[in-house]
Amino acid sequence: MDVLSDVIAVMRTGRPRSAHVRWHAPWGQEFASVPGSAGFQVVLRGSCWLLPPDGEPVPLGVGDVLFLPHGSGHTLADSPGSLPAAPACGPDDPRLSEPYASDSVDRTGAGGPVTVVLCGTYQLDPSRTHPLLRGLPDRIHLPAHPDRYPELRSAVGLLAAELEHPRLGTDAAVPALLDTLLLYILRIWFSEQPARGNATGWAAALNDPAVTAALDAIHRAPAAPWTVAKLAAEAGLSRAPFARRFAALIGQPPLGYLTWWRMTTAARLLRASDAPLKSVAAQVGYASEFAFATAFKRTHGTAPGTFRRRS
Repeated sequence: MDVLSDVIAVMRTGRPRSAHVRWHAPWGQEFASVPGSAGFQVVLRGSCWLLPPDGEPVPLGVGDVLFLPHGSGHTLADSPGSLPAAPACGPDDPRLSEPYASDSVDRTGAGGPVTVVLCGTYQLDPSRTHPLLRGLPDRIHLPAHPDRYPELRSAVGLLAAELEHPRLGTDAAVPALLDTLLLYILRIWFSEQPARGNATGWAAALNDPAVTAALDAIHRAPAAPWTVAKLAAEAGLSRAPFARRFAALIGQPPLGYLTWWRMTTAARLLRASDAPLKSVAAQVGYASEFAFATAFKRTHGTAPGTFRRRS
């Protein structure tokens, strides 16, 4: 897998949840903070305002995508002056109590202008949070534009159709579309960082062909006997310049990241399978079960067997 695909596959846990929600003006809705999750809002019809707790109101129109990678609380409303209702779309929200719910909500019955929003959440495993995600801002706003983001618009349209009119196969289509939506949002955000002139860390790394080539090599084959020289060859650079560039952008040396990713992968394997420890060790590049256990305990603070039992 390439690094972005791998990060999405590893960080997600459980089933993503989504809802197709309709409001009639005047309305205001608070969305509670949900730690350990990521959320999104997509305006499908009408318009509304994002009322962040720490900034000025932001107008949202049809096709606008709002992504909250850290589950931050926020409020949507038909106008900045509308009072929010009780928190919604949190863990106990009835619209999200089923994996793929579709609901219509009329707050006033006054028949005001209609706003339709596609909202949803992804559950994340805090113990497997990748630094790529930790560096994201609290809110990512991707404004609609007729000549931009065609793949994202297609994914939104397909997901909205499945939720509004469930049919045979919807239960299989929706989770795939939700993962695709998440991938497109992250791909777009990372690809646009250099144009904004503030590319640092992982945003810069994923737009650096040499570092990306090394990262993809690690994620494609974490068990391979990588050395700095071998990774530098994948990147098309000599050893010293590669090591400096990798550490500057990723925040740790190449072999440090390799070990961290191996231990993250091992933790996932220990949770998700009953494979013998020797097999898990081999899958992350350790011929010796003892050496694997030592590295795992150094990273996770507990032995692999104990970690599996607790999980």
